Amino acid sequence: MKRRSTTKNDYEPVRRPRSHVAASKIAERNCPIKDQCRQATNRHSEAERRVVEDKNPIVDPMLNNSTRNGSATTFLKHGHLFSFVALFLFTLILYTRPAEFYPSPLTASIALLVGIVTLGLFVPTQFALEGKLTASLREVKLLMLFVVTGLLSIPFAIDPMQAWTEFSGTFVRTVIIFIVIVNAVRTEMRLKALLILAIGTALWLSLGAIDDYRLGLLTVEGYRVGGRGSGIFGNSNDMALYLVTMIPITIAMLLSSRGPISKLGFGACSLLMIAAVVVTYSRGGFVGLVVALSFLVWKAGHRHKSTILVVGFVIVVGFVLVAPGGYALRLASIMIPSLDPVGSADARRGELFRSLYVALRHPILGIGMGNYAPQMSYRGLVTHNSYTQIAAEMGIAALVCYTTFIVTPFKKLGQIARETFSSSSNSHLHYLAVGLQASLLGYLVCSFFASVAYLWYVYYLVGYAVCLRRLYESETGREVVVEKRKTEKKHGMFDSPIIAKTSGVAPT
Repeated sequence: MKRRSTTKNDYEPVRRPRSHVAASKIAERNCPIKDQCRQATNRHSEAERRVVEDKNPIVDPMLNNSTRNGSATTFLKHGHLFSFVALFLFTLILYTRPAEFYPSPLTASIALLVGIVTLGLFVPTQFALEGKLTASLREVKLLMLFVVTGLLSIPFAIDPMQAWTEFSGTFVRTVIIFIVIVNAVRTEMRLKALLILAIGTALWLSLGAIDDYRLGLLTVEGYRVGGRGSGIFGNSNDMALYLVTMIPITIAMLLSSRGPISKLGFGACSLLMIAAVVVTYSRGGFVGLVVALSFLVWKAGHRHKSTILVVGFVIVVGFVLVAPGGYALRLASIMIPSLDPVGSADARRGELFRSLYVALRHPILGIGMGNYAPQMSYRGLVTHNSYTQIAAEMGIAALVCYTTFIVTPFKKLGQIARETFSSSSNSHLHYLAVGLQASLLGYLVCSFFASVAYLWYVYYLVGYAVCLRRLYESETGREVVVEKRKTEKKHGMFDSPIIAKTSGVAPT
């Protein structure tokens, strides 16, 4: 009996002429040493398969990843439709907070009810799709370590009850929703829906802040507009932080959109958000905005330098026109606290040094979540710094987990931006990756002036970044691995512009 080859290949099938197949069989029958003939035929087939692979290196993402990386973890199965709908509804309620505008027993508990429904839909669907509670992502593992350090700090806290209240409140909910986001957002349309919702919320907040300033409703320190309600946007500094993180994403949408109407709409939204940041008089918001926009111009300017220059000029002119009186003095108080008319700069500097002292005295598990203001502050104030907040209340190890949780997706977004640099078909991914990078950088800067480590802002941002990366990995069929560009340059990997173009990485 003739032995048939059982080797199967999921790449594009190789079709050989019938005459070639017949000749191969005749040669095999007439060959005195059949093993040698089979080996020769197999070598010929393998050579043809390699030629096809070189012509079409990524045909089946799942197989390509499994053959090159040893696993099929990049492939995203379809599913989680109802989980995503519930997640979107929960996010909408979180942003709009209907209980603050229409108080009632139903609106007061609607966010909790929708959150429970979201979790109830997510868990069985996730087990049915992947057989485990969450995808094995580095960000999820870092967040779990962060949660463990928070739990361990509770028994050793100065006030364990206060630590448990802080842990079991908003913080646990942010962790749960983060896990839902990174697993349920499995299509580009879903990611864009969440981003459009976030941008729409930022636009609503901006219009409200500008209108309050126009009407003279300066409820903070007599010259600043306040936030919205008493939730996550109730503080003007927190609202400014949220706007700073949304501005780069909005500009990325502007650069990636093609229609003039959408470009005009995203451009107008960006200017309104910048104006709203100005009227909040937030010093941290201003510094974060400058850093985020500078990074965005630096990274995205190589594609549309003329557009970036025009947008930058309009932003500068708009800033000069809308900047209210005393704004420059407010910014100068960052370096010269005596210029602050209400003395808040001095108070915050004092809390910064105090929280650093507490962190050095309690480096392992800290003093417990939520314990700094009532137990250690001389004035009953929070640290006004997310990094010292974590270091003082949860320890140095928790601070490492927290910063790595943000820096890891930041680096991988940079790798995606480099790989999509020369691809016109993936320009939207390039701009969105750069925009999310700028948003994370803006958060890193703004959170130096605010105690927001346990709140929603960063967990949604990192969730967006992880979702974009997973979508990109599913499309290309390979994991995003951060490459050292100096090593690449040393070995001459991208010295040729042709090689750089085919690899999708910008020439160094």
